[in-house]
Amino acid sequence: MSARVKLTLSYAGFLMLAGVLLLATVWVFLLRYVPDRALLIRADSSVDGVFPVRSNLLHIFAPRAAAVLVFLLAFGLVGGWLLAGRMLAPLKRITDVARTAGTGSLSHRIGMTGRRDEFRELSDAFDSMLGRLESHVAEQQRFAANASHELRTPLAISRALLDVARRDPERGPDEIIERLHVANQRAIDLTEALLFLGRENVTRDSVDLSLLAEEAVETLLPLAEQRRITLEVTGSAATAAGSAELLLRVVTNLVQNAIVHNLPAGGTVAVHTEADGDSSTLRVVNTGQPVPPDLLPAVTEPFRRATSRVRTDEHAGVGLGLSIVQRIVHAHGGTLELAPGSAGGLAVTVRLCPPDQPGSAAGAGAGTAGPGSAAVPAGPADRLSGPGRAGRRRR
Repeated sequence: MSARVKLTLSYAGFLMLAGVLLLATVWVFLLRYVPDRALLIRADSSVDGVFPVRSNLLHIFAPRAAAVLVFLLAFGLVGGWLLAGRMLAPLKRITDVARTAGTGSLSHRIGMTGRRDEFRELSDAFDSMLGRLESHVAEQQRFAANASHELRTPLAISRALLDVARRDPERGPDEIIERLHVANQRAIDLTEALLFLGRENVTRDSVDLSLLAEEAVETLLPLAEQRRITLEVTGSAATAAGSAELLLRVVTNLVQNAIVHNLPAGGTVAVHTEADGDSSTLRVVNTGQPVPPDLLPAVTEPFRRATSRVRTDEHAGVGLGLSIVQRIVHAHGGTLELAPGSAGGLAVTVRLCPPDQPGSAAGAGAGTAGPGSAAVPAGPADRLSGPGRAGRRRR
């Protein structure tokens, strides 16, 4: 039986029960006190008229009571059917929208108005779910389209080079091989980045962010020297709970982006680590052209590049660096904040939970910072000039 039929029968049943209880009340508190035998009245008595007995009352009352019960049954069925239909109308609207969404159209909304009851709360929750689902599907479609485009580019370059080599056998193979190597490496980098985005498993080890910063700087030092960028590593030990491999990828991506998206020459990249008890912080600040505040919420989207920032073609990347950083940071329960640098460029702050406080570091930040956020630059007192691990200045 449908819910409407069940509700109708329930309403009618309760109404019949109420009628039976009412009649039983009349019997218990009224008819049982009526005598069942006629009284003999003297002729000289002042009492006049006919005195009814219980049998006469029952003979008159029972058919009327049965008719009332039949009327209550019919009234309960009809009224219950109409009332159930009215009560279940919001569910029908929700069902229709759900069926429409099941066909792939996620733009429909219930948009229920009126008093905020259980159906209204269900409707609002369903509309909110559809909104998030539509946004997620659109993001996945954009990601698939962009990934296809990015993967097609090196393949198209390789095909063009092979066509040139086939049409011109006299052409030297060294240049073609070198360019094929570059195109193939770009496709490999993109594929590895996509695999990183799909990783879900995160180990929970004790990792020192200052050591990872030193390792990333050592790796990227030749690139910085090539672009005449000064690398500054400051701060103190900052222990976080997570995967050393993934967190190293975070630091490496941030430092590489800071080097690439910098001034053509003479720029700086400051890497700072610290622990304040509630969280372990990694901050990467670079120089360069100012980043528009309205661009900050979108730079972590896959394949979104800040076109206003200076970058070289040989290190342009595949547009997944900050997307990978955001994915890894969120997988570790941390927060990622983006803000314009005080001297141009971008200030990126990563906050992670220390090993003794597993879970989300929500209290230390609020996701990706909006245009009004500001990063705290490393103060002069934090810049160590000695040969220590966290205080070396590299040029």
